[in-house]
Amino acid sequence: MQVIKRLPIHLSNQIAAGEVVQRPSSVVKELLENSIDAGATEITVSVRDGGRTLISILDNGTGMNEQDALLCFERHATSKLSSIDDLFQLGTMGFRGEALASIAAVAQVEMKTKTSAATTGFYIRFEGGTLISKEEVICAKGTLIEVKNLFFNIPARRNFLKSDAIEFNHVEDAFLCIALAHPEVSLVLHNNNQPVYNLDASNLKRRISEVLGKGGADKIFPIASETDIVTVHGFLGKPEFAKKTRGNQFFFVNRRFFKSSYYNHAIQTAFEGLIPDKTHPIYFIFFEINPAKIDVNIHPTKTEIKFDEERFIYSILLSTIRQSLGKFNLMPSLDFELETAFDLPSSFRQQPIQEPVIRVDPQFNPFDNEKKSAPKAFSPAIQQEGFGAAPPKESDWKEFYHISEEPSTENPIPDLNTNASIECIQTGKYLVAPVRSGIMLIDLRRALERVLYDESIAAFVKHPLHTQMLLFPMERALEKQEIRVLQSHLGLFEQLGFKLELYESTLAISGAPEILHEEGILGCIESLIVRLEMQDQQREDLAHILMVEMVRSSVKHYPFGNKLEMQQLIEQLFRCQEHHLSPSQEKIITIIRHEDLHQFLR
Repeated sequence: MQVIKRLPIHLSNQIAAGEVVQRPSSVVKELLENSIDAGATEITVSVRDGGRTLISILDNGTGMNEQDALLCFERHATSKLSSIDDLFQLGTMGFRGEALASIAAVAQVEMKTKTSAATTGFYIRFEGGTLISKEEVICAKGTLIEVKNLFFNIPARRNFLKSDAIEFNHVEDAFLCIALAHPEVSLVLHNNNQPVYNLDASNLKRRISEVLGKGGADKIFPIASETDIVTVHGFLGKPEFAKKTRGNQFFFVNRRFFKSSYYNHAIQTAFEGLIPDKTHPIYFIFFEINPAKIDVNIHPTKTEIKFDEERFIYSILLSTIRQSLGKFNLMPSLDFELETAFDLPSSFRQQPIQEPVIRVDPQFNPFDNEKKSAPKAFSPAIQQEGFGAAPPKESDWKEFYHISEEPSTENPIPDLNTNASIECIQTGKYLVAPVRSGIMLIDLRRALERVLYDESIAAFVKHPLHTQMLLFPMERALEKQEIRVLQSHLGLFEQLGFKLELYESTLAISGAPEILHEEGILGCIESLIVRLEMQDQQREDLAHILMVEMVRSSVKHYPFGNKLEMQQLIEQLFRCQEHHLSPSQEKIITIIRHEDLHQFLR
């Protein structure tokens, strides 16, 4: 019996689609690359419901005749390759001829296209990889492709798609990769019929500043280097604009976007000491290199590229960035020409020079043998050892160390399961308290976070948190992605106790939750935006995540003035249902048992 058999065409196309079309952004990427290769100078992208319902790409490129329009939906049909040598001299984007066949296999696709020489255009419709209809139509020069109901015939794959907001974030990333690589092309992006980007044809610096938003041109500085191996150019963000997320980090080789943790390490190394820990610089780096020295076909989505001389390119990139940082005075340097004399403040330079005055106490007598008593606050041991005539007694030293003769039994040391008060002391970031089984350590920050979180979340589920209005509103400039995140979650921010208003690309903060200190409000909002950019959660989970971030921002200082405050914190902590873990699932309490202490002291 024959075991091996050929797969049906529709099934093999669906398998190929699994590699090429992973989500709506994959469709946007492939179709935009086709438009660029077709010589388009104006492209409009429209998506609906994150791209799952509709993806529309309209361009003014060369268009296709009827024969090419039908053939482009066949697998491995391409205009980019004619021999194996062409594979190593690629100057175009798409080249394998799988994109349209893969897209048509998992969606309902309609295309209108017309060349400049033709009087009429051609309309074609595919559904699940099957040709449904074709006819002549009247349309403008170029191509319009509409991809509807992505993964309609693969419900399992459709269910794996994330929320509309998350899917649109990926669509935007794909759009920006093309927009940044081709600033000479006019590009428009709409989401649910709302304009997001309207980018006119321009130069690279202006295109980057439009992507970054208001004041974008002031946030970046250029880099440039030309060698026999590679030409490097582009722009980097100034150190003060480093972000907590990896947004706005782009590598391009021969105008093709790619990802590289290796070259990212070179940039992080160049900025070492200039940006805070756990922050990431903005960069838009372009490599120009001989196509024969790179392999762009090692990954189905072509976002990973193999370089023949990657170590040399790493060194060139690192030195280029460091040179630009120094050139634009963005890194500290030593001035060897600076005068080494003291630089007096200007207020002192105008004052007359005064001769030093020597003052002598005429009553001082070095031979006066009168004994001075030690301060009463010192123990007898300090008063006598080295200063008195008689040696100190053992009882004197006991008083110095506050050691009593007999252990007190009035307040027996409680264990955690008792209601007796716990005597404790604060050392740095911990509360230390004796318990019956040993010594208990309580992490102050985590304990306060747990107490504040439980109190805040209990109030949050009933009504919005109380807002403390600010005397003077705060303002912060926003990038386009941050604006969209805030617009999508303004109601949630209001329920958390924030009073926010958006004016174009500026955020105005007129009120904040009362648990936040004023100096921590901006930092807290930045942290919340970062978490929203990273998360794909339901509203309840988002509320928990944002509450955790807000509580962490509020707990910056935790000194206690007296034992009563420490005692109150412990009582509040143990009233929490979950007092062993902080809201971010970090351990709050540690018990060092007596037997372990004996081991340490041996």
